[in-house]
Amino acid sequence: HWWHPYVDVNRRFASVVASAASPGDSIWVQDYQLQLVPGMLRSMGVTNRIGFFLHIPFPPVEIFGRLPWREEILEGLLGVDVIGFQTHRSLVNFGRSARAFTSATGPAETLTFEGRTVTTETVPISIDSAKYAGEAVTPAARHAATVLRAELGAPDIIVLGVDRLDYTKGIDQRLRAFETLLADRPDLRGKVVMVQVAVPSRQNVGEYQVIREQIERIVGRINGAYGGSGWVPVHYYYRSLEHAELMAHYMAADVMLVTPLRDGMNLVAKEYVAARTGDTGTLVLSEFAGAAEELKGATIVNPYDVDELAEALAASIDSDRAEQRSAMRMLRRRVDRWDVHRWAAHCLESIEGVGEPAF
Repeated sequence: HWWHPYVDVNRRFASVVASAASPGDSIWVQDYQLQLVPGMLRSMGVTNRIGFFLHIPFPPVEIFGRLPWREEILEGLLGVDVIGFQTHRSLVNFGRSARAFTSATGPAETLTFEGRTVTTETVPISIDSAKYAGEAVTPAARHAATVLRAELGAPDIIVLGVDRLDYTKGIDQRLRAFETLLADRPDLRGKVVMVQVAVPSRQNVGEYQVIREQIERIVGRINGAYGGSGWVPVHYYYRSLEHAELMAHYMAADVMLVTPLRDGMNLVAKEYVAARTGDTGTLVLSEFAGAAEELKGATIVNPYDVDELAEALAASIDSDRAEQRSAMRMLRRRVDRWDVHRWAAHCLESIEGVGEPAF
């Protein structure tokens, strides 16, 4: 009941593309919803250059191999000329699965399948960094950040998390780490606040309602145990933020926690970096976010280890401005150099067969 509709939808896309494509056109297919389309196009006689970009992680062969339709999915993807992944780890995982479950041979970067060469590359998606940086220096944005800080009680340190409300985002572990920090560091009580934005997601799904209830219980426990007159440790928003509000939060936050349990990329990390035009602030980043392969100046953590996360949070709070500037400048150079425009241009050039290696 899941697989057959998936095949039908992919076939509908492939049929439309096959009828619309002219000789010389490039075809770019996006993400896991359409993994069968490239192979279907080849079976329809389409000879155009086809590219694919996978926004989510490609799992290890031991996990991917559980799928009853592993061969069909892989053969669908192997219909491409070039496939881009967020991380090198995903690229390697794909190559291993392709060799294990199909007739594909060769190294992960240049697989041979049914007489064709399938090139794979690591091309992490990015953001319009110039747009974020430009907005961050406007008087309106700076004023909004100042107002936000005052509304939060003018704390010494603001810690920020911005996520979809999803079990993969690790919000509960993050809150427990902040709770551990307050328990271990009484000197920070009254000086540090955490702002957690949880954007509603799949509200009609029972499991997501349970996640929301768990997170709200943790927030209540922390505020009940540690809050006092004039100080609320955790400010929790169950809503989306307008773009201007989001910018104000990025600019006000001294520490950004991006600690998903698994994420293809996580562009929040890059948005925060782009908005930090003063080269201050600290990014604490999960090793299981795709962004961790790129953003080497971040503090990389295992989000499953609450104690390690609490220690990283404490170190970020205690870091001096010189340390912050050194790390943030490295991060900003990376985000500025490989922005969404360069990413898109590179991907299209690769599909056309004229692109140089990304990294």
